[in-house]
Amino acid sequence: MSSSPAGYSSLPPYIGAGDDSGVLLRIKSRTESVFPTRRSWRELLSHPSSYNFPDGLADLSARLRRNLSYFRVNYAMIALVIVFLSLLYHPISMVVFLIVLVFWLVLYFSRDEPIVLLGRAVDDRAVLAALAAVTVLALVLTSVWLNVAVSVAVAAAVVAAHAAFRMTEDLFLDEDEVAEGGLASVVGTRF
Repeated sequence: MSSSPAGYSSLPPYIGAGDDSGVLLRIKSRTESVFPTRRSWRELLSHPSSYNFPDGLADLSARLRRNLSYFRVNYAMIALVIVFLSLLYHPISMVVFLIVLVFWLVLYFSRDEPIVLLGRAVDDRAVLAALAAVTVLALVLTSVWLNVAVSVAVAAAVVAAHAAFRMTEDLFLDEDEVAEGGLASVVGTRF
């Protein structure tokens, strides 16, 4: 059995068909590993005291940048759900969307390491943008462009509203995220 790279855990061994606790542990472990960078929904939809109007354009810009980076996976999931709901009465488009959703799961939500293309690591934001473009293009080609346009606009408005009003003072990133330009905690530091 090969060992896992540092920082990544493997699934627990399968105990047996008659042991329900082993199966549940395996499902829980797999679910946690499928969404490694997703923030908890409780953190996303935190206490109402975590929301207020930005103080100005600079504060609005900083909040949008920080929240869009911090909750990127959650926002992508919200946008996909909104697009999915807009396609409920269009079965062909729904099938196309589900096929594209498989690409989202494989290329964005369930990978532990960056995608390497031509010997270079592809940035997570580039993968997000490419998958969003493929999703919109695939759905527009199924003649539901108006539904797609409206649902993307609604998703953008929902995400932008949350990102603009959610305060960032209680968000903390680990060292890797800080290195990528994310929000750093300054609690306990001296100036």
